[in-house]
Amino acid sequence: MKSELSVPKEILDCCAALRNAGFEAYLVGGCVRDLLIGREPKDWDITTNAKPDQIQGLFDETFYENDYGTVGVVTQSENPRLKVIEITPYRIEGKYSNARHPDEVKFSDNLSEDLKRRDFTINAIAYDPSTATLVDEHGGRGDIAAKRIQTVGEAKQRFEEDALRMLRAVRLSAELDFMLDTKTAEGITVQAGQLEKISRERVRDELVRILLSDKPMQALYVAQKLGILKYVIPELEEGIGCAQNQAHSYDVFEHLMRALQHAADKEWSLDVRLAALLHDIGKPRTRLWSEEKKDWTFHGHDVVSAKMTKKILSDLKFPKETIDKVSTLVRTHMFFSDPDVVTLSAVRRVIARVGKENINDLVNLRVCDRIGTGRPKEHPFRLRKYMSMIEEAMRDPISVSMLKIDGSKLVEMGEKPSPRIGWILHTLLEEVLDDPTKNTEEYMQKRAQELMALPENQLKELGEAGKERKGEEDDAAVQELRKKHHVS
Repeated sequence: MKSELSVPKEILDCCAALRNAGFEAYLVGGCVRDLLIGREPKDWDITTNAKPDQIQGLFDETFYENDYGTVGVVTQSENPRLKVIEITPYRIEGKYSNARHPDEVKFSDNLSEDLKRRDFTINAIAYDPSTATLVDEHGGRGDIAAKRIQTVGEAKQRFEEDALRMLRAVRLSAELDFMLDTKTAEGITVQAGQLEKISRERVRDELVRILLSDKPMQALYVAQKLGILKYVIPELEEGIGCAQNQAHSYDVFEHLMRALQHAADKEWSLDVRLAALLHDIGKPRTRLWSEEKKDWTFHGHDVVSAKMTKKILSDLKFPKETIDKVSTLVRTHMFFSDPDVVTLSAVRRVIARVGKENINDLVNLRVCDRIGTGRPKEHPFRLRKYMSMIEEAMRDPISVSMLKIDGSKLVEMGEKPSPRIGWILHTLLEEVLDDPTKNTEEYMQKRAQELMALPENQLKELGEAGKERKGEEDDAAVQELRKKHHVS
């Protein structure tokens, strides 16, 4: 089957080197699929009947550090996607005893043997660029045309071999906007429990790609319906059927899905998408009926959601930086934003809590939260006015590093190196958050001298209070307004 596809020179050169040495060379897998769809491939994979040592002998710079025969060929390309090209011998895989890896991998001389071990038909198409020939023995082109994902051979067997393929099927459906074939979907339902055997790192990687796709809400709904979401983030299912208060049109689960989808529609970062997905995940555990309001309340759900977020992301082995940032966004997403009541000092405290570099993400999370309730407007007047207050507050000191005094100056003034220095600086920061005009060298040194004279227990109390004070205003009038507006 002839089909002229656009292939980069670096790939053509690698294929030519193999063919000139008497070997076969085909592009295979996702790159062929993407070329046929009209997408730019993220990765380029070549398969051949040459063995690893034979492949290495044909190129100047290579590396071979795996059990599957894949040789990395280093090129001189300036394109990062073409800097290393992976070439793998045709393979036959033995039995999978752990639903993750084959017990044995054998090299083959037969392309057909290699193609029939692959996961989905759309990934089992090979392409010979020298003759513009497609080898499609499993109907992959037809499935691409039909926008359908189905396994090569029996679905149950494919998912028994590698359970992660079930999550990969859902991820591909979101990335490509394809539907799952009925037998493939049934196979996932039958084998769903096998996902427990998959490392959390591999699950995380597929989840990240789902979240970064254009249609993460669709993918997670499918994952839930097929019974595999519980092996990714089981806590999400607690929100199914969990009705909310009058401010919300949807149950907790749909609210989170819609908030996430809005983040995807706006092409916001992974951190914002994670925060949108998890910001209200603690609501089912905090829901109480109020006879006074004749409605549900969710007091403290931001705190519970942040703790759950930290646990969920830690379990999925996300980097500490991601865990800290996302859990902080979740913890702070209920910041009070009524510009008629909130003070600039309260705004400064919110900025201090999340960091200047994250304040835009926090506002974007608030927008996702709003859209997820069923309200049509992204930026109502109150939020726009609050955003202007953020811009004003951003010019003021919001961290210890921005004070007109530092630890070395305190030592110079006679304070010995100890935790007392931190307590003094955080106490000074609290005063500056309330009144930025106090951030002068003269006032800082004068006030520091007074604090240095305090006994340790009193100074510690002041300093710790400064570190732990929450980003929301704790004024009684504001708390009453929260209740009035059903912000709980």
